[in-house]
Amino acid sequence: MPYDAHTSVVDLRRAFHRHPEPGWREFRTTARVVEELESLDVDDIVIGREALAADKRMAVPSAAELEPWLERARGAGVRSDLLDRMKGGYTGVVAVIEQGPGPTVGLRVDLDGISMAESTDDDHRPTAEGFRSEHEGYMHACGHDAHIAIALETIDAVGNSDFSGTLKVFFQPAEEISGGGKAMAEGGYADDLDYLFALHIGLDHPTGEIVAGIEKPLAMAHLTATFEGASAHAGKAPNEGGNAMQAAATAIQNAYGIARHSDGMTRVNVGRIEGGTASNVIAEEITIEAEVRGETTGLMEYMRTELERVCYAAAEMHDCDVTPRVISESPRADSDPALRELVASVARNVQDVHQVTETTDFGVSEDVTYLMERVQDGGGLASYVLVGTDHPTNHHTPTFDVDDESLEIGVAVLSDAIRACSRQRP
Repeated sequence: MPYDAHTSVVDLRRAFHRHPEPGWREFRTTARVVEELESLDVDDIVIGREALAADKRMAVPSAAELEPWLERARGAGVRSDLLDRMKGGYTGVVAVIEQGPGPTVGLRVDLDGISMAESTDDDHRPTAEGFRSEHEGYMHACGHDAHIAIALETIDAVGNSDFSGTLKVFFQPAEEISGGGKAMAEGGYADDLDYLFALHIGLDHPTGEIVAGIEKPLAMAHLTATFEGASAHAGKAPNEGGNAMQAAATAIQNAYGIARHSDGMTRVNVGRIEGGTASNVIAEEITIEAEVRGETTGLMEYMRTELERVCYAAAEMHDCDVTPRVISESPRADSDPALRELVASVARNVQDVHQVTETTDFGVSEDVTYLMERVQDGGGLASYVLVGTDHPTNHHTPTFDVDDESLEIGVAVLSDAIRACSRQRP
């Protein structure tokens, strides 16, 4: 049901919650956003590859992984003209609203869901009230459904206000896999932004609290490393093999021995390993999936380089080859104090906001930092705003949910902050 004056932000959030889609496969989600924007009569709607720098996409699934989601969207009645523009995984939207002279303000939200089965427990509200995920094995467990709804309602509020200037809203794909931020940042639509707001709901901040702008998001890189050796009979002639399993095991063990750095906090984790054929065969191919993080972009790059070095050394030790690949990554970018102060000032006057926190350490990673960095490098200001919500369990859990009251608070804070920007000198 497209947006109209009677479609509440709560109804929108529930509609998106029912149909989560993973990164670069947000075909139905993108189409629904486009239909809502058409109902709102925005000035320009830019879809898919037109909104992105296509060669900067990261962590793009294979055609075999994309196609079932495209066909699922087609079967759900998504318009063919929209699917044609998104074919190949070119999801995402930029909406442009022009309302006279003034600054150009951006708002970025994310579209994708998570590969996780949603709870069927009777005390899980989406189950009890009939808006649980209809895509088994996937759910909106991080609040992106709420972000989309807040953004659409904010567009409507700003469009019916005294805002003077241009508003650009970025509905970004593939945040959970850190794949879409760079492509959207380099798609051209962020180049003239004077201000950029990003949004996240919850993160252990309760309903009624606003964090005006976060600091210290961790720079991050996702990597794979494929070890290739030679198979052999594990009983008769193990010496004739090049043991990729041993190489991978050595790399994993030594990854956790990478020296910490005096310049700040670092992280490394190997979360998945795949390969081999049988217990009596020397494994000839093993792939590990890992991530590194750092308090700064430089520290992340240090960890990435060291992890690659560890992999090469382990491969050489066990007479194997190795191919490390960076699947996706994101830099660190902090919120600008001046824009944080503007958000805090606005939030203090919003009904139902009980606490305003100017800043807090983020402590995790987010690829919106590419857009923030792009705006800041161009002389603009950016702030990543947290809208508190009471959530019964943590993000990325099967029983995650959000408090409906926080959605309207988010709309009020963001729309008032955007209007306040039009009274500033860019």
